[in-house]
Amino acid sequence: MDPFHDQLPYTLKEADFPALGQLYRGKVRDNYSRDDRIVMITTDRLSAFDRVLTTVPFKGELLNRLTVFWFEKTKDVAPNHILDVPDPSVLVVRRLEPLALEMVVRGYITGSLWREKNWQDYGLDLSGMKKDQRFDQPILTPSTKEAVGKHDQPISPSELVKRGLVTQRQWGEISAIALGLFAKGQEWAKKRGLILVDTKYEFGVDKTGKIWVIDEIHTPDSSRYWIAEGYDERFGKGEDQKMLDKEFFRQWLIRERSYQGEGPLPQIPDDVRAQLAGKYAELVHTLTGEKPDLVPGDTRARIEKALKSRKYL
Repeated sequence: MDPFHDQLPYTLKEADFPALGQLYRGKVRDNYSRDDRIVMITTDRLSAFDRVLTTVPFKGELLNRLTVFWFEKTKDVAPNHILDVPDPSVLVVRRLEPLALEMVVRGYITGSLWREKNWQDYGLDLSGMKKDQRFDQPILTPSTKEAVGKHDQPISPSELVKRGLVTQRQWGEISAIALGLFAKGQEWAKKRGLILVDTKYEFGVDKTGKIWVIDEIHTPDSSRYWIAEGYDERFGKGEDQKMLDKEFFRQWLIRERSYQGEGPLPQIPDDVRAQLAGKYAELVHTLTGEKPDLVPGDTRARIEKALKSRKYL
């Protein structure tokens, strides 16, 4: 057996540590707030089409490792909320007021933007473009940040400001930060033989109004990656690009389960869960240059031990 199959019985669905503070359970993270800090535990939950569907071995640990890597690499572009990393699956972060949007930056027309052809929702006209075509300049396609289980809604920048979700000044600032982060991400991905196709960023503000990058960045949950070699040839032939991200799973759901977020939750076979874990691990290895040391075992027990040793519990 491989470590991904060995870890299937130990995947972390929920992190129950009420002593850490007040719980907010997101799609993937269990966040415990107290005073001016939040303990963010990245579980192994897997969401697609805004629904939590299953768990994936080592997913929380791999996502967290990549988030720490990218926050360190982009700290010259924008400040981020990390204070401490007590465990591979845990971040302790600055408590901020989240802005009620997800900032999606796209370098190519693909995924939901291509499937739904809803670019007018963002005040854009992309008619005449081909699937997987590169934009001359990256575009911003923000969405609302909805509660778990509800679909985030596309929204234009003017509508964001009109609804009071952000001020015009905040929109200008987060737009510049998002494009700067994306440029840095694309530059590094290219060096590693990958294309950072698109991604999403989330932001928070402190009491002075300063904007910080929060949540995660450039992970396979928040981003789409393609293998760079052969992109032009595949695009020219109208073939699908080679993916190294969660889109593999979305395509499997559409193809094998005819599922795009509506109706009963589909059953996900263990082999698919393990295969997806392998893709997450491959992406971490490719981007960081270090093969993640993944040890099968009780994830919750490991986290509890780490939190106690750092006096969070």
